[in-house]
Amino acid sequence: MTDRVVLAYSGGLDTSVAIPYLAEQTGAEVIAVAIDVGQGGEDLDVIRKRALSCGAVESVVVDAREEFAADFCLPALRANALYMDRYPLVSALSRPLIVKHLVAAARTYGGTIVAHGCTGKGNDQVRFEVGIGALAPDLKVLAPARDFAWTRDKAIAYAQDKGLPIDVSHSSPYSIDQNLWGRAVETGFLEDIWNAPIEDLYAYTSDPAADHEPDEVVITFDAGVPVAVDGETHTPYEVIVALNQRAGAAGVGRLDMVEDRLVGIKSREVYEAPGAIALITAHQELEAVTVERDLARFKRGVDQRWGELVYDGLWFSPLKQALDAFIDQSQKHVSGEVRLTLHGGRAVVTGRRSEASLYDFGLATYDTGDTFDQSLAKGFVQLWGLPSRLAAARDARLSG
Repeated sequence: MTDRVVLAYSGGLDTSVAIPYLAEQTGAEVIAVAIDVGQGGEDLDVIRKRALSCGAVESVVVDAREEFAADFCLPALRANALYMDRYPLVSALSRPLIVKHLVAAARTYGGTIVAHGCTGKGNDQVRFEVGIGALAPDLKVLAPARDFAWTRDKAIAYAQDKGLPIDVSHSSPYSIDQNLWGRAVETGFLEDIWNAPIEDLYAYTSDPAADHEPDEVVITFDAGVPVAVDGETHTPYEVIVALNQRAGAAGVGRLDMVEDRLVGIKSREVYEAPGAIALITAHQELEAVTVERDLARFKRGVDQRWGELVYDGLWFSPLKQALDAFIDQSQKHVSGEVRLTLHGGRAVVTGRRSEASLYDFGLATYDTGDTFDQSLAKGFVQLWGLPSRLAAARDARLSG
């Protein structure tokens, strides 16, 4: 029986060339799987037909936009996931979803091998292969660009030699990955970390220095999930689309950072994630109002670890699943509304309200109506500082 390779297919040069090349190298039939995670660009049916023209025996396209929003972006939002306190895991979030559908296609079409277009220098090879190993350890994995030292020059020559329906004349000098949650740009002149980004790099955001009127938006959350914008109910996908448009118009969500890759190198990345940054900003503020102090303090460490696990390709790991359970419990009372002003590249919180609020006006006010019993404070301060005073007295005694 002929082996079958299930290929993660984008429709671009590298994965189009991979179809006949994998068939030659392995003797296997190739099934191309393209996933719509809100990346825009070409129509998926055009991509499906291109895969067949390049020699695939089957070509599968999956509209996973709603699934990506609900099952991958929302968990990241509830975890306030920002790798290195800045990056909202744009590419990292889409990889486990793609892995899930690659494995499903392998089961449906009798695939024994899964292939992807990642190089040996990036994070995505880890995300794909560790994820596949967790869901389907029986499947073999191939990465033509890494395993066969497949360079871009070779790919272009191969495509021309085989007459593949690929236009290589307008190829970008950058490596770009984008989806519903944001957009990542690297390589080219950006590899010199002294070079400033140019405006042509950006597609999801307007120039924050341009003259725009401030945009005020109210986001409604229910148990940590955004459910409405300005009082109008939306699905998670629709909320993210709306915030991408509105926050993007204000230039919100641009990031230029040198990032610690999992493989051990530092890499310069330019990101734009307007909806993600606006939503995380609002969500963090609502947590500040509704989550009890010690739970909030502990969750900040959980959030950081959650983001590291996802960045490192461990979406399907036992620790990630356990942290999901903790985060889910922490969101029980994170319901209410947050008002943001979007302007000049920033999303600024200007108001918050919640039926589950722990903010007590009577305890917080310094004016008439103050219900805080200040007579209790003196003894509290003395007892709170007692261990420090005892240690200081001990140190003075022993040093004398």
